[in-house]
Amino acid sequence: MVIDLHTHSTVSDGSDPPERIPELAAAAGCTAVALTDHDSLGGLPAARRRADELGLGLTLVPGCELSCRGPGSGGMHVLVYFVEDDGGPLAAELVHLRDDRRTRNERLVARLHELGVPIAFDDVVAQAGGSEGVGRPHFAAVLVRMGIAESIDDAFTRYLGAGAPGYVPKARLEGPEVAHLAALSGGVAVLAHPLSLGLEPPALEASVAELAAAGFVGIEALYGNYRPEERQALTRLAHRHGLVVTGGSDYHGTSKPDLAVGTGRGDLSVPEQVLDDLAGRRPAA
Repeated sequence: MVIDLHTHSTVSDGSDPPERIPELAAAAGCTAVALTDHDSLGGLPAARRRADELGLGLTLVPGCELSCRGPGSGGMHVLVYFVEDDGGPLAAELVHLRDDRRTRNERLVARLHELGVPIAFDDVVAQAGGSEGVGRPHFAAVLVRMGIAESIDDAFTRYLGAGAPGYVPKARLEGPEVAHLAALSGGVAVLAHPLSLGLEPPALEASVAELAAAGFVGIEALYGNYRPEERQALTRLAHRHGLVVTGGSDYHGTSKPDLAVGTGRGDLSVPEQVLDDLAGRRPAA
């Protein structure tokens, strides 16, 4: 039996509502699935209700994904598990991050207008299904629909990605800050898709060692979009630093159509034991 510890819904930049994630996980044969929307725990109640309604014993793991300042060119993403939207230290910080996201979106509209791109924020909100989870993938989808970009990737390359003329940075925490907030909230922090740091192997090794010392408990070696040899190398890296080997599809729906819940590109298999291993690293109550 398998699990999936990395999925997104319309609460952030996914295309499916939160309650659809447990349905897809159950259909894929998963025994557990984590909803890990960007900067938000808001989809958890709906996802949990649906998981319970299915009556299949599917475990809904509460989580989120945060963008952090990192050592590499791609920034750093951190997955946090076992946290609830109950007013704890991490939940309070997420409120600040969402406020910053709204300000950033306003600045992004203004920047694109300066570049001669007549994008309407109302169209982006409609694309996202609401204003709460608007992010750059929704801007990218609108640019494609307008005929200004050929694809989501093209929109990021030409307008929205780091270094592109329309890029607007957002507030970012440091990785150790996230690990500390997670621990104070009863959760654990995991380095998401480590290769996105853009580091050569020696630098990645050093960074993972620093994160382990700062309180990270795992790295996402079994990532949906990685090749088998990449997963194997990252698994060895995790073992060298005493970290849990975690994994997930990074399902987003239509914006990443090649990734499916539970199976990634078709070959993903994250064992159930991973969830127990992560739970065993939670701070003592």
